Amino acid sequence: MELITNAGLVVKLVLLILAYFSVTSWAIIIFKTLTIQRATRDSARFLDFFWAKRRFDVISQGLGDFRRSPLTVLFREVNHELLQSRRAAEGASADVLDVDLGEQERVARVLRRATTSETHRLEKYLSFLATTGSAAPFIGLFGTVWGIMDAFHGIGKSGSASLAVVAPGISEALVATAIGLVAAIPAVIAYNHFVNKVNVLIGEMDNFSQEMLNVVQRMPRSR
Repeated sequence: MELITNAGLVVKLVLLILAYFSVTSWAIIIFKTLTIQRATRDSARFLDFFWAKRRFDVISQGLGDFRRSPLTVLFREVNHELLQSRRAAEGASADVLDVDLGEQERVARVLRRATTSETHRLEKYLSFLATTGSAAPFIGLFGTVWGIMDAFHGIGKSGSASLAVVAPGISEALVATAIGLVAAIPAVIAYNHFVNKVNVLIGEMDNFSQEMLNVVQRMPRSR
């Protein structure tokens, strides 16, 4: 704290920027940890529920128990599309869905659109972690370079190059680099971790989309 207090104005401004990056990064880390953990847990539970029930009407009634799973969004969108097709189909019975090739294409588009939307939701705020991991060390380095320049300027004015004169200014300047690394390292680790987890969820959505298309293709057609 003494080093930060004695630092120059520019170095203090750099430290303030780095503090913002660090605090925001930790808030995002906590938020994304909870979000991805819940999405992973609910997705696993939803898949078990989906294959156990197999009936769309029963599954749609239980979606509230898995609302944090991206798979429930895919299922809800597909079910909505199929129900619209059933209502629009002439002469279709209450328990038969009219599934033609055009409808299968529409279902595929619905799945792609829902997958893209959920991917964006899962990746939200990760770009800030990437920015912190790449920019924070350079911002800290800028503060250090400026602090060292200021320290040498002071040495030139005092006319003394003794260690007692040089060391305090340089040590104060190096604080900026240290804080920059403190902000960047957790952000980089968290970013790589979350990207891996999101990729796993995206893979699950792709697999589920293929399964949904297979289920739709096997549905009986109205006569």
